[in-house]
Amino acid sequence: MFRFLIPLLFIFLAEYFSFVVLKTVLRSVNNPLRNILLLSMMVLSLCCWAAFGAIRHSEYLETHKTLRVYFIAFLFGFTIAKLLITVVMLSDEIRRLLLWIWYKISPKVINETTAAAGSGISRSVFLARLAAGLGLFSVFGFLNGTRNRYNYKIKKIPLHFPNLPEAFRGLKILQLSDIHTGSFDSKKEVARGIQMAMQQKPDLILFTGDLVNDRALEAYDYAPIYAQLKAPMGVFSVLGNHDYGDYWDWESEEAKAKNLEDLKKFQSHLGWKLLMNEHVVFEKNGQKIALIGVENWSDKARFPKHGKMKEAYAGLPEKNIPFQILMSHDPSHWDAQVRPGYPKIDLTLSGHTHGMQFGVEIPGLKWSPARLIYKQWAGLYTEGRQKLYVNRGYGYLGYPGRIGILPEITVFELS
Repeated sequence: MFRFLIPLLFIFLAEYFSFVVLKTVLRSVNNPLRNILLLSMMVLSLCCWAAFGAIRHSEYLETHKTLRVYFIAFLFGFTIAKLLITVVMLSDEIRRLLLWIWYKISPKVINETTAAAGSGISRSVFLARLAAGLGLFSVFGFLNGTRNRYNYKIKKIPLHFPNLPEAFRGLKILQLSDIHTGSFDSKKEVARGIQMAMQQKPDLILFTGDLVNDRALEAYDYAPIYAQLKAPMGVFSVLGNHDYGDYWDWESEEAKAKNLEDLKKFQSHLGWKLLMNEHVVFEKNGQKIALIGVENWSDKARFPKHGKMKEAYAGLPEKNIPFQILMSHDPSHWDAQVRPGYPKIDLTLSGHTHGMQFGVEIPGLKWSPARLIYKQWAGLYTEGRQKLYVNRGYGYLGYPGRIGILPEITVFELS
């Protein structure tokens, strides 16, 4: 009941303050037109809130994916606009309340009306215009962000490890993560990204999970595209939290289990080696490195813990392999299990966060709401001799676009 009432309270506040803002901004507009605009906004708001419940089950939007992209982007922008308006207006209401209490306690305090007299535009009009401006910026920003959903960026990351065997110096590893095939609406753009990846001529390709949103069948039409991913040392993958089908309404547990098996077979059909809590050893000129792959394991309660590090690592200490790479979808695994329990793992590759597909990455400033949830959310992190790289994701989920945090193809060159 509590979780139900909180969103309901937010919707009520959002609609109330949005109405107040619009009414204030339109105060100079003549009555008939102003009433029409106010009524139109109320109808649009009702339609948007209703759409959140219906969009997942809309067959029309499922088959018209480009329309779906812009429709969902508008919903995201519209909702964030309401949030921004509510924050601005609610903060002013709290200020007014505190000022009223202070005035009651200290009657000599000059009230805000007297203080504001002769200062031009009133505070309420200024805040209403500010809130409206932020709202419009949000809507147009989220719509514009859809242009970045296929704006792939190649990030070349040189990594130095003193214990890397000489035979593997210069090894070029390509990482992809979080493809989320079910979200795509353009095979041409997806294929262009894969071609960009193959132009890097990697020695080894590693995919760190979430090939689909929910169902294996999402990826079937993209098989010819994904099959282009080839490397001399092979293509290896692990499962992400979405690959298990946990977010789909299955008719039975058997159907869900079959979906996972179908996804495993699909990756095998592509020529990928799916590592299910196991490891492989590469040998060159008598020297060896190890690649370990675990199923999804998260330190966050809402995500599954299928990964079994003990199984994946079994036998490695006896092989005395000097350099080890781990593929683990969720970066929270690194601090929770990998660093404290497996100090000989040199490089961990993860994804999962997408950098929340929203943030700022400019010289001197790197921020995203993702950092409120994940300590390591995008890019390279180092603790002692161990390194973690969190890929920002190839695809997108939920919001069909990117704002500030662009889709990524990562190329590591080891030295």
